[in-house]
Amino acid sequence: MKKIALAILFSALYSLPVMAQQIPRFNPDTLLTVTIDSAINITAKRLSAETFIDEILRDTSFYEAFRNMKKYTFTAENQLYTYNKHNKVEAKLYRKLLHTVSPGADRVKVLAQRDSGKIYKKNGKYQLYTVEMFDYIFMNAYKSAYSASAESPVGGGTNQSYKQKLKTLLFSPGRPVKGIPFISDKTEIFTANMRQYYDYNFYSGTYLDSIPVYRFKVTQKTDLSNWTKSGIMIKELTTIFDKRNMQILGRYVDMKYSNMLFDFDVQMNIELGYFIDGETLLPVKISYQGNWNVPLKKEERVSFLIQQGGYR
Repeated sequence: MKKIALAILFSALYSLPVMAQQIPRFNPDTLLTVTIDSAINITAKRLSAETFIDEILRDTSFYEAFRNMKKYTFTAENQLYTYNKHNKVEAKLYRKLLHTVSPGADRVKVLAQRDSGKIYKKNGKYQLYTVEMFDYIFMNAYKSAYSASAESPVGGGTNQSYKQKLKTLLFSPGRPVKGIPFISDKTEIFTANMRQYYDYNFYSGTYLDSIPVYRFKVTQKTDLSNWTKSGIMIKELTTIFDKRNMQILGRYVDMKYSNMLFDFDVQMNIELGYFIDGETLLPVKISYQGNWNVPLKKEERVSFLIQQGGYR
């Protein structure tokens, strides 16, 4: 059950503030790289919330960006922090990696690595399961070869199943994440029943100073009762669309939930950029921060920032 709980929490896909005022944020919100011009006049622009919802539910470009990155040589910098119950940094891990597709070369080369604090146990394994999951997802992603198939590579044991659930949550928001107790239907925020709990707003803006975008923001209504709020898992889902082709350039997810089996409070942000021919979308930033807790286990508080670039 511990692993199932974290699978939802780690939403890192590929899975910020637990208490934003206490734990430093890694620019968690895509909004910070988007300059907003104004709210959009729905009638004049012939746009509606349904326009964006339909695009989110059928979009594959966001998933393809992560799958396609394996075709290219690039550098990645990973920073990870763990915190104690007082939200003080307890351990740090930094890696700079070179991913290459050159024949005969190591697929992943560690250019720099350093750690401090309680990252590892005496047996060499990670202290926290969150860190173990982080390493499994991203190091495996870097090491595995590109495949034209959308299917995941064979192997990975039980963790591979959790990884698939994370992919569903991150790449296909609004759809159920099956196999996780008490959670599956809470991810379906675009159903007729769930829409009554959310507000939908969208704006016109500019991403990275040059790309015209729409920012579609789904947020939990503020006038809900505390009882209703406690039953809603996804508090916010913000998606950035390229106006020119409606491809998704960024996504921010804020999730919080608690029951007798576990509780978590996690936020993630993922941003994509155009590379190679100016048309190929590839990941440039993944940030995560959150905490999770299950009975009889130590609460885990972790944040990480992954930056990738230099694609060629």
